[in-house]
Amino acid sequence: MYMSNKLTTIIKLLICFGVPVGILFMPIDLIPIDDLTLIQHRLLAIFLLAALLWVLEPVPVFATSILIIALELIMISDKGMHWFRTPPAGHELGDLMKYTDIFSAFSSPIIILFMGGFALAIAASKYELDNNLARVLLKPFGHQPKFIMLGLMLITAVFSMFMSNTATTVMMLALLGPIVASAPRGDLGIKALVLCIPIAANTGGIATPIGTPPNAIALQYLTGENSIDFLTWMMMGLPFVIVQLTIAWFLLQKLFPSTQDAMQLKLDGRFQRNWRAVVVYITFAATIVLWMTTKLHGMNTYVVAILPLAVFTLTGIMGKPELKQINWDVLWLVAGGIAIGIGLDKTGLASALAHAIDYESLSPFAVVITLSIVCWLMANFMSNTATANLLMPIAAAIGASMESLSAIGGLKGLLIVVAFSASLGMILPVSTPPNS
Repeated sequence: MYMSNKLTTIIKLLICFGVPVGILFMPIDLIPIDDLTLIQHRLLAIFLLAALLWVLEPVPVFATSILIIALELIMISDKGMHWFRTPPAGHELGDLMKYTDIFSAFSSPIIILFMGGFALAIAASKYELDNNLARVLLKPFGHQPKFIMLGLMLITAVFSMFMSNTATTVMMLALLGPIVASAPRGDLGIKALVLCIPIAANTGGIATPIGTPPNAIALQYLTGENSIDFLTWMMMGLPFVIVQLTIAWFLLQKLFPSTQDAMQLKLDGRFQRNWRAVVVYITFAATIVLWMTTKLHGMNTYVVAILPLAVFTLTGIMGKPELKQINWDVLWLVAGGIAIGIGLDKTGLASALAHAIDYESLSPFAVVITLSIVCWLMANFMSNTATANLLMPIAAAIGASMESLSAIGGLKGLLIVVAFSASLGMILPVSTPPNS
């Protein structure tokens, strides 16, 4: 078994590296895009390598992101290898990227936004704010299975808007554990109660920019006149989430009807009252309020995100052990996508790709639907963050070149649809960590 897995990994690596190397040494004239420079040619090979590694996963997805940044620094930056900075005779090298621009992928405001979200989640978990809130919020839903399921879905979705959907799922399933253990044998309603939690966790993150990485990746391309603040995103995402949860609630009741008239939940627990816990409660609430009122105080979403980090580290709520709990693999994964986006913009490859096809001759509605379906299908079989990393630059290039898209929301509408589609890729048990 071990040898079989090892052989499979080797084959995947050979495929992943073989195809981009082939493109790298392919004459530029054979690529069906006009007037590519050597720099653009190399970036195209790096992009294809990233796509293959993210799809086949012979190495961890975050490792692929680190490789992307490394290859961009070596092959297309102004501080790369001399061999790559000297064009062969008869070829145009193109504009080398500043190496600081590539390194800036990990200091992007998007990364800080996620770190602020992780800090809130870690502090809430440490002082049991999440667990106690779940217990308090679940009590009003009574003892009927269908209303318990509704409560579980709503609470899970709300927590997933501001916390890791995986951590939220683990916490909510722990609350559900005693019910599952004491349920009558063969009660289908238990399946509904268990399944509703990952469904709500996957869906809830759509409602806020920090709820799931695909949303943050979309924000990377929504700048200038297309920029969007926290509250505006919620005004689009929250109604969508409510509709999704309503459909899922009715569907789960029909597919897995419960044989019990009432269920008893063990909802014991109390809020901690020490000063650090109070600081966490106040900071958590204040951060969310500040995110939702950016137009009043002038600080954007990214600036607000640094405040909980500052408060928690200064007060000792987050020390070295808590800092190690930050999901650095997610941050590296997002940084790799940002590095690709920076490269596509700075080298001009995004513009070249945008003009390679006459998008204006296509129906804007058909373009949006096609991208949405492709994104959703890919997200079911690979990481939704990796899917967004691959498709968001393409969607941004298409959105920038199609004036007819203005009828259905323009670039902003297209990227939001792609982000939502990535988060909905959850039809398989292994599609998302909450499902697993």
